[in-house]
Amino acid sequence: MAENELAGGSQPSLLQGFVSSAALAPQIAGVAVAKTLPIARVVIESSVPHLDRPFDYLVPETLAQQAIPGVRVKVPFGAQELNGYLTHRLAKSPAEKLVPLHKVISPVPVLTPAVLAAAEEVAVRYAGSVSDVLRQAIPPRVAKLEAAYPKHTAPLRLREESVTGDGTVACGIEPDEQLFVGYPTAPAFLRHLRTGGAPRAVFSALAGFGAQSWPYQLAAMVAAVHASGRGAVVVVPDARDLDRLEPAVASALPEGSFVRLNADDGPTPRYRNFLALLSGSATIALGTRSAAFAPVANPGLFCIWDDGDDNHIERRAPYQHAREVLLLRANASQSSVVLAGHSRSTEAQRLVDSGWAAPLHPVRETIRAATARVINTSDTFESDRDPLAQLARLPERAWRTAQDALKRGPVLVQVARGGYAPALACQRCRESARCRHCAGPLLERSASTGSHSTILCRWCGTIEPTFSCQHCGSTALRRTVTGATRTAEELGKAFPGTTVISSTGDHVRATVPDRPALVVATVGGEPVAPKGYAAALLLDADALLRRESLRAGEAALRHWFNATALVRPTNQGGVVVLVTSAAEIPGYLVRWDPANFAARELAERTELGLPPAVRIASLTGSEAGVAAFMKVLNPGSEVRVVGPTVLPTYRGSEEPPEVRSLLFFSFAHGPSVTAHLRATKASLSARKSVDSVQVRVDGVDVL
Repeated sequence: MAENELAGGSQPSLLQGFVSSAALAPQIAGVAVAKTLPIARVVIESSVPHLDRPFDYLVPETLAQQAIPGVRVKVPFGAQELNGYLTHRLAKSPAEKLVPLHKVISPVPVLTPAVLAAAEEVAVRYAGSVSDVLRQAIPPRVAKLEAAYPKHTAPLRLREESVTGDGTVACGIEPDEQLFVGYPTAPAFLRHLRTGGAPRAVFSALAGFGAQSWPYQLAAMVAAVHASGRGAVVVVPDARDLDRLEPAVASALPEGSFVRLNADDGPTPRYRNFLALLSGSATIALGTRSAAFAPVANPGLFCIWDDGDDNHIERRAPYQHAREVLLLRANASQSSVVLAGHSRSTEAQRLVDSGWAAPLHPVRETIRAATARVINTSDTFESDRDPLAQLARLPERAWRTAQDALKRGPVLVQVARGGYAPALACQRCRESARCRHCAGPLLERSASTGSHSTILCRWCGTIEPTFSCQHCGSTALRRTVTGATRTAEELGKAFPGTTVISSTGDHVRATVPDRPALVVATVGGEPVAPKGYAAALLLDADALLRRESLRAGEAALRHWFNATALVRPTNQGGVVVLVTSAAEIPGYLVRWDPANFAARELAERTELGLPPAVRIASLTGSEAGVAAFMKVLNPGSEVRVVGPTVLPTYRGSEEPPEVRSLLFFSFAHGPSVTAHLRATKASLSARKSVDSVQVRVDGVDVL
């Protein structure tokens, strides 16, 4: 199929069974056609790339009142029927052959023009299909809730509402500026939001617990926007963060002014809250990544917390990042944007360096007063006191810090991995221990009964009773990574009589009580102590830094900042011990300086031509499929191509290995390159002559 066919408005000729519209006659095959705007333009629900375009249908007279833009419809498509969304009603169509709509599934217009425009922009940016984006943007229908959906809803009235001299709406609820003491530009920022402005900021938060923590600071920003009569969207990584943000916003806004959108809540609550936003009875949306598409009327603020968290990345095509969705929506609506976090991502730093966003961070005196003291075991002072500190998993400094802090409250112990011993190696040659059957990595699992653990393969699950190294023949194993379960067991022995709480895997805790206990948590699973931890031990720091990823240092520092923010400040005895042999990257945590780290990291990537200084697309599939795709794509000189490279595979697998090619291109060339990628996908999909190829744009886990 030609490229202009895919982008144009004509109906594709590959569909069979369509009858002539006879120049839009009053009746088509016995069906009376609507007299006004008889054409319905529909986006069908299909992930097939060459069907990623609107299709025109006739509107029967019987459906003329129900078939309004935004409703769900069912349409004939060749020999089958598909669901879709009606996006427009038109007077005429360029297509010669049209068939009528089959059914209006729901009278509720769930697809707003703003969300449709955002979905189209996201599909273009990520070389995906609009249908795939809409599947994630609009929650599944719950029919019983639609009976109460109001056809006409009055705008939400604010408490003590009044109109200011400049015509904006003011509210009696004033944002608490005491939450931003030590932030020189915060008063002007909040004032700008209250008066209807659209400032853009990268916000650096300090506290992760208590009444001065980030949920209350974000709530103050939302309250400022709400006072101007506008709506807001706030996206957080997971349900635990959402559970913390919700009561903070409730303390700052009128009841019923906001809702939460989270798939984990179940289809009924999620759809009910979606309808509340759609009707205008609520104007603030709080939620996880899909909430980035929330149909908030008159948005004034789009905010994301901890944008470096991988939970913000959609797991299904087109794999968009919630941050980019919010940036696109904010740009379209001329709204304010806030990227907030304890650390700073390189993507956020790029916005600061370009001048598009301004930093909103505290002065050095405030940082010193609000954060815990951080001790790095690799510095010269600690090394002189304890020469074996870099060899021990729990150095003397960490042990003494925990012992002293347990007298005052809970102590957080952060580990890199869950399980017992998730990585093993040969004791003699240090080669990774592998399964004899599938070459998968071996791990150690603690026994439920008895005193002996079990060695088994992580891939195939086969138990290995007699390990023998394939390289040197040694039968001895060593643990290269100690998991959370093993760590909790060792700490229980090191601190007899102390309660040990585990927060890992499927048993991540949201909070822990304010009493002495050792809280062992994997990175990202740290519970919150209401009054803060007395101390924190950040173990396995070197394991985080050794991960094979371009973002290993950035991700490790983000995890350390997030954990340190949960510890009481220095003037309350808060201490953090970072157990590592490195000095450079941990130094930014010691100084609490995420901005300079992000600036340095971005400068290095700019010099090397790596994301996010440039954009990237990956093509993954069979060798023949990727070769055929690249041949049709024929990237120009503005695109730097690396590969194809064979990807690792299971030993003994009968499937041929996949390959991957990487495409690097500038932001200026981004729209043309992604458009070319979409067109190539559609063209090859229509031919059905080559293997399918996965196309991912700006995937953070590719490098």
